[in-house]
Amino acid sequence: MRPGIKDETLGMWLGVVGVAMFAITLPMTRLATGSQDAPQLSPWFVTLGRAALAGVLSAVFLLVTRSPRPAPHQWRPLGIAVLGNAVGFPLLLAYALRVVTASHAAVVTALLPLVTAAVAAWVLHQRARLGFWLCAIAGSLLVVVFSVRRASQAGHGFGFEWADLLLVGAVVAASFGYIYGAQVTPSLGAERVICWVCVMALPVTLPATLALWPRQPVATSAWLAFVYVGMFSMWIGFFAWYRGLALGGALRVSQTQLLQPFLSILASIPLLGEPLDVVTLGFAIAVVSTVVVGKRLSQPASPATNPAQAAAPKMTPAAARKASPHGR
Repeated sequence: MRPGIKDETLGMWLGVVGVAMFAITLPMTRLATGSQDAPQLSPWFVTLGRAALAGVLSAVFLLVTRSPRPAPHQWRPLGIAVLGNAVGFPLLLAYALRVVTASHAAVVTALLPLVTAAVAAWVLHQRARLGFWLCAIAGSLLVVVFSVRRASQAGHGFGFEWADLLLVGAVVAASFGYIYGAQVTPSLGAERVICWVCVMALPVTLPATLALWPRQPVATSAWLAFVYVGMFSMWIGFFAWYRGLALGGALRVSQTQLLQPFLSILASIPLLGEPLDVVTLGFAIAVVSTVVVGKRLSQPASPATNPAQAAAPKMTPAAARKASPHGR
């Protein structure tokens, strides 16, 4: 096994764990904010409140672990991660979910893997084979076709409206936040990246949360959903996600996000009462296949082997040391 394979495999699995936590964000955000007909917590409160909750937990973590402050050159990518992951994505998503259903939102957010890969290629100057991009596009198209079909069957249709523009903005914001956070993860550490992101936002999010605290009665389910998006969607999930991007490579690991709509649908069964059908499983299997194939095609080609070298007998380590002029 060549060096790095174990890290890449671990990175992929950590990416799946992070995506599983993020997948529940859609139904949980819907529960937290409610709908236009039956509103619960305001989108601004959910956005700032979840970041404040994660910020308090992050401050405790950084103090307990005696984490050093980021280096001067790390503040800029951390700041972009704050705007993308702590503010942009949750705020735009919360407002959109007040208008559209989770199934409708999945149509646009399914593009997140492809957008994240494109941002990674641009920002991190990562390159992949053409086959990887074809798999990424194919997987994204599968998710979009599935989501459109599901929304149509539910009678929601797929009319492009202002809520879809919010979802597109959320996808772009999350992609930049993911990649810039991953950029400083190798030097700062996955756990410290998301912790510093949340702590940097704390001077704004904490007082704003207290000011926006709801004065009307709120359902218990909405509060529980709020706690989830604050602890798991905003904090714990990023522990796994940033580490996965760093170990497995942002281009490859980002494709695990193709599973997110299907995991969201599975979570919606107990949370929103949506049924699970055979077509859902079929599309999930097809999307997983594009992720697996894309991961393999993203690997660089093995260098050509000289036929003479291939035919030559391999030397044992002991023989190699004897043949060396230094005997080492």
